[in-house]
Amino acid sequence: MIPVSVLTGFLGSGKTTLLAAMLRRSDFAGTAVVMNEFGDVALDHHLIETGDEDLIELTTGCLCCAARGDLARAVGDLLQRRQAGAVTFERIVVETTGMADPAPIIQSLMLDQALAGDARLGRVVATVDSLVGAETLEARPEARRQAAFADRLVVTKSDLAGDAAAGALAKRLMLLNPEARVIVAANGAIDPAILLPDLDAAPSSQWASPADVSGHHHHAHDGVGSVVLRREAPVRGAALPLFLEALADVFGENLLRLKGMVAIAEAPDRPALIHGVRHVFHPPVWLDAWPDGDRSTRLVLIGEGLTAGWPGLLLDFLDEEVGLAHV
Repeated sequence: MIPVSVLTGFLGSGKTTLLAAMLRRSDFAGTAVVMNEFGDVALDHHLIETGDEDLIELTTGCLCCAARGDLARAVGDLLQRRQAGAVTFERIVVETTGMADPAPIIQSLMLDQALAGDARLGRVVATVDSLVGAETLEARPEARRQAAFADRLVVTKSDLAGDAAAGALAKRLMLLNPEARVIVAANGAIDPAILLPDLDAAPSSQWASPADVSGHHHHAHDGVGSVVLRREAPVRGAALPLFLEALADVFGENLLRLKGMVAIAEAPDRPALIHGVRHVFHPPVWLDAWPDGDRSTRLVLIGEGLTAGWPGLLLDFLDEEVGLAHV
């Protein structure tokens, strides 16, 4: 399946500068980018090989598609063109508007039946401006949600703000979303493997909690909190959908995102990867094998009003109930 990554960030945070720099790199070749409008990204004229109203092909092997309507529809159109042999690419990056709440975008990508079986959610990357990022996070709930949803947080404009300001912002972002990787970039210079899972030497690392995490941990900042759940014993397969349904019922729209890797008792050698955005959960994706020797369940819940410890107790209870039902 084609990975679809989402690039988000508040107005003026530098995501288009980052994207333009990436498009000029040969190791970013084979990428199709769905943008709000072509004008949002300044593309050097010598990069453009061919173009029409909706699609520009670049000499670096990338494609740029204008999303003049629904983003999921634009992604679906790209996939259809690929299946027909009209275009070639190995991954898709969706760039959101600066004011966008990532949740509906991610939900549409997860739920669109036309994309099922052909695309999977890749990484969610958010840019944060080190010049005014702290003030923006304080004043704008959209910026906090963008940061809370991200797998990767890119601190931009460090060359303008200075190392001290960029470092202070990075620390604040770690409090807001402790499970995301924070990267400081200058002038859009960044390793594409950090942003795209299929270029990463260890693509499954985006699912793993930090090595020192054990039990249940809770962090809260700016009204958004995260709960990290680790469970050593495998979970019975029938308990997992009950657990996800209960989370959706209790937290609803307040559960901004859930992601993790689950050890299933009936399939000990194949962990299940799960995604959730608010009350919507993507069907589990099964890895062929565990990425390392750690076979524990690791889940990260990010949202508002989360209760530390409660998700773990709920999972324990449902797993036990399922076990008793089969005695």
